[in-house]
Amino acid sequence: ATENLAGVRAVGAIFAAELAALGFETRWVGMPPEVGRAGHLVAEHPAGGTAPKSVRGRRLLLIGHLDTVLEGEPFRREGERAYGSGVSDMKGGDVVIVEALRALAAEGLLAGRQVIVVLTGDEENPGEPHATSRAALLEAAAASDLALAFEGSVPGMAVVGRRGIAAWRLETAGSTGHSSRIFGPARGDGAIFEMARILSAFRAELPEPYLTINPSVVVGGTAADLPAEGAAGTATGKHNVVPATTIVEGDLRFLSAEQRERVAGKMRAIVGRSSPQTSATIQFVDGMPSMAPTAGNRALLAALDRASRDLGTGPYGEHDPNERGAGDISFVAHLLPGLDGLGALGEQEHARGEYIDLAALPRLIQRTALLVHRLRE
Repeated sequence: ATENLAGVRAVGAIFAAELAALGFETRWVGMPPEVGRAGHLVAEHPAGGTAPKSVRGRRLLLIGHLDTVLEGEPFRREGERAYGSGVSDMKGGDVVIVEALRALAAEGLLAGRQVIVVLTGDEENPGEPHATSRAALLEAAAASDLALAFEGSVPGMAVVGRRGIAAWRLETAGSTGHSSRIFGPARGDGAIFEMARILSAFRAELPEPYLTINPSVVVGGTAADLPAEGAAGTATGKHNVVPATTIVEGDLRFLSAEQRERVAGKMRAIVGRSSPQTSATIQFVDGMPSMAPTAGNRALLAALDRASRDLGTGPYGEHDPNERGAGDISFVAHLLPGLDGLGALGEQEHARGEYIDLAALPRLIQRTALLVHRLRE
């Protein structure tokens, strides 16, 4: 799991040895103690400055991760399925990276190619601040032309867009006193009715494609407390007292930075339409950024589609961003074109019984090897 720092480092050492055997220069990028994360494996295949540009090709960044959500389920194989914590999300994707590179190296097709592999140690729960925990990934992206990420595969689909996440905290205040005076000039609507108005307006006015707004926890009454990011709160009140305060925390998911800013503006406007004798404030905290679909991303998808068709494994289209969670590629999506969903085929990620389809691995590795080879052009 992400919080098992020694375990993450041990997994990183295994992949470092495999990549070093292919001619990659490997290093472990540790994190300061206050970040609370193990760090990342970075492996670089030098471009070979004397090689002609036609051989060097475009510089590639391959992204995976070493951590899991759960741990403790031992590895076992049953026929063409392998079970265990993180076998699909995403040790299987990391294996696709290594074996595709091994195939290319065996044919001499890595010579002169710049390839950077970054296997992060905290994708499932990125360390804070992101400026520190994602510095190595951003540095690798800045030195690359294209990014390929190896989160779980879906047959016939690859990812050109991922939604981002922001948290929001909404607080309302009202004039408290005897409940017989609610709606009157002195007491107004009270804090809970004001919160209900705002949430109802969010539901009625905000929906649009690829956007979700989820109020996850609510407390309200004469007094209420909801510690930030604590996921639990307390409230007190009486049926004959107009509530003085209400607090809600929730999340906002979006496909582009433009959508996030525009919707946040609409939310602020709704909050600002205060009912009588009430007030409200809303605050936003950025979580994972989004990976907006771009022409460059779709060009990579077209290259994948051609490679898959040429291998006889069928066409590839865009996976619906509504069906994908956040991922590390989103942190670098503003810097370079990218494609995700190139990893292993499996099920039950983030749950007991997680497994990987071993029979599908050879064609997924072949597909990646051919795609990486062709991206030299």
